[in-house]
Amino acid sequence: MSNYKTTVGIEVHAELKTKTKMFSGSANHYGKMANTCTNVVDLGYPGTLPTINEEAIRLGLRAALVLNCTINKHMHFDRKNYFYPDNPKNYQITQNRTPIGVNGYVLIETSKGPKKIRIHDIHVEEDTCKSIHNESISLLDFNRAGVPLVEIVTEADMESDEEAVKYLEKLRELLLYADVSDCKIEEGSMRCDCNVSVSKTDKLNPKVEVKNIGSISNVGEAVRYEVERQIALYEKGEVFKEQTRRFDDKTMSTILMRVKETGNDYRYFPEPDIPFIDLTDEFIKNTKDNLPMSSDERRKIYINAGINEVNVEKIIQNRNVSDYLSKFDDINLVIASNLLLGDIAAYLNKMEMELDDTKLTNDKFKDVVNYLDKGKINSKIFKEILDDLMETDDNLDTILDNHSIKEMGEDELVSIINDVLENNKQSVDDYKNGNSRAIKYLMGQIMKETRGNANPSFVNQKLIELLEK
Repeated sequence: MSNYKTTVGIEVHAELKTKTKMFSGSANHYGKMANTCTNVVDLGYPGTLPTINEEAIRLGLRAALVLNCTINKHMHFDRKNYFYPDNPKNYQITQNRTPIGVNGYVLIETSKGPKKIRIHDIHVEEDTCKSIHNESISLLDFNRAGVPLVEIVTEADMESDEEAVKYLEKLRELLLYADVSDCKIEEGSMRCDCNVSVSKTDKLNPKVEVKNIGSISNVGEAVRYEVERQIALYEKGEVFKEQTRRFDDKTMSTILMRVKETGNDYRYFPEPDIPFIDLTDEFIKNTKDNLPMSSDERRKIYINAGINEVNVEKIIQNRNVSDYLSKFDDINLVIASNLLLGDIAAYLNKMEMELDDTKLTNDKFKDVVNYLDKGKINSKIFKEILDDLMETDDNLDTILDNHSIKEMGEDELVSIINDVLENNKQSVDDYKNGNSRAIKYLMGQIMKETRGNANPSFVNQKLIELLEK
């Protein structure tokens, strides 16, 4: 079966982070009671007129810029005509002939090395309302109708499930850090369909469009399943027409929705109620100059600070953690990231809270990191005082006083180390005779005498100095 070539193309819809909708003043707000964020424009009342949301155009331009697209400075909107219950106007306002960006690309890292995934186009459009299907009735929620989207369409450049997943992970990262979209797939603010085809030649066989994929990892599952299913059909000598299937995450399989007998004819024509839009050089430059720091720029900062690659990727994947770290430019980022990804993350998960919900102020966090960095406290002490750090208004010194924790002076530590060496001469001799395990025993005795209040790195350094004398 290895002689079959897999070809994958992906279409992504991402909701834009605007306060209002694409062509009306209704609130763009997820999670509100059904049909409370809507008005006559969203409902498609006859005689209503759309007005353009400038911020949606700006965010669409941002997306096109971070995806390395050529910008269409002179563009217009089009009507995409079709009938469906979630589309009360019987047309959707989108961009067909003049998408805001064309001929872009995304660079991904695969197991075979870097690869460029070409972007055919990216266009701004409005969303339809949401259909909710029960056993005997279908309901419509117009809160989503008119929400601004960007649709991002790739060329058929991906050749495996791995590449499809890597592309979506990188795309999500780019849009998230450009503040274009919150990309919450579980809330539907980022949705993707993938087109899958297999062939033994460079000529493409009929493709299958897979919809209803609820996570990036499931895109990989859907591609894998479709590749195996299509190859099995061809091996039996069977053929099939282009079709649309949906992904079932319970069975990890795809289910036929409809066969495409003919191509869709949406009868596009320019939207007569919206004038042409001219993006000025000043508007494009201003948008480009005000792009937030990208994930790749942040990645370089973390790597240069000495954070290991695993933690770097964890930080990049968690925008809240990355944003929090960006508030500090004069602390040890290795220690800071270890705290945020370790004990603090565990506390937040346990309490089902966000950092902003706690009493951990920026100043208090900075003091904790600096105290750990200078050896004034150690990780054991940090664990002991964590709850107070997160739940009280007390500063770090007050919390340490409340726990009867005081910084041990160097002279006091050296005296304790000397006492331990004096009382454990056999271990000292073992160390000098080449038994490296002896130092671990001595370290344990010292930490026991200091009740864990000493800085292990300082103790280890001073212990070796005294042993080598």
